[in-house]
Amino acid sequence: MDATDKAILNRIQSDFPLASRPFQAIADEFHLTEAEVLQRIRRLKDSGIIRRIGGNFVPGKLGYVSTLCAAKVPADKIPAFADAVNRHTGVTHNYVRENAYNVWFTFIAPSMEFIETCLAEISEKTGVIDIINLPATHVFKIKAHFNL
Repeated sequence: MDATDKAILNRIQSDFPLASRPFQAIADEFHLTEAEVLQRIRRLKDSGIIRRIGGNFVPGKLGYVSTLCAAKVPADKIPAFADAVNRHTGVTHNYVRENAYNVWFTFIAPSMEFIETCLAEISEKTGVIDIINLPATHVFKIKAHFNL
């Protein structure tokens, strides 16, 4: 990762251009071509530095609910469980921790009933029955910007 990659990452993580061609806007800013910016971003995504590019919204302001879930998953079932969880578009994070509850994920959806239905489906599909649903009661948003 060179200085230009870092500059692009700084630009897109908290101030993505709202334009019909945002990558062209970034290219113009850094004296690159749109193709060069896209190639750099694709390489950063392929290497795992960029996980996703998308908007972050406050669920409650859109009429949605959010929850944090924790599951006890046998080590040999973690890949299949993670795959089943990640199939749901409302899942924003999914990660493993060293704990009895070793797989944690966040879920955003139109209702808690919808989330509960999805959790039951995940449990049925994977055989993992110990999933804790910890609905958000108050959201504290922070701005996480990593200056490279």
